[in-house]
Amino acid sequence: MTTRVIGVIGESEFSDPSHQSLAEEVGRLIAREGYLLICGGLSGVMEAACRGAKSAGGQTVGILPGTEAREANSFVDIAIATGLGQARNIIIALTSDALIAIGGGFGTLAELGHALRLGRPVIGLRTWDVSRAGRRAPVAVVDTPQAALEEVARALAGRHAR
Repeated sequence: MTTRVIGVIGESEFSDPSHQSLAEEVGRLIAREGYLLICGGLSGVMEAACRGAKSAGGQTVGILPGTEAREANSFVDIAIATGLGQARNIIIALTSDALIAIGGGFGTLAELGHALRLGRPVIGLRTWDVSRAGRRAPVAVVDTPQAALEEVARALAGRHAR
């Protein structure tokens, strides 16, 4: 069976200090479930999630916007330099079986849009409230890292491995 890949997206600078511990716990739980964590490989939510995954013996992949693998945070196992800038967000969405969004700025909002357009399950933990004309986007809103991983499991149960 193919290892399931869970994307973690979110802010590179914490708008709320609690997002750091949430991201770290999400990363830890992703690793405990045996999933591979993929992210943008830089700071903030990405680094905290990678740190959490590594603390639980997990594997991490960073899809970097720049041309140098050394730009990755120190908790990334596999750093992929793309030279694509923010366009690398599409790679993260395409590679993920499901994504967890934590906090986030406009880059995170764009990643949410890419993931939803591609039909990927998205779980939101203190992130954007996405709606248009009163119609909510299909983002599973949760309050805790544990609930986020429970939503991931539900979403993956109905999807075939890549």
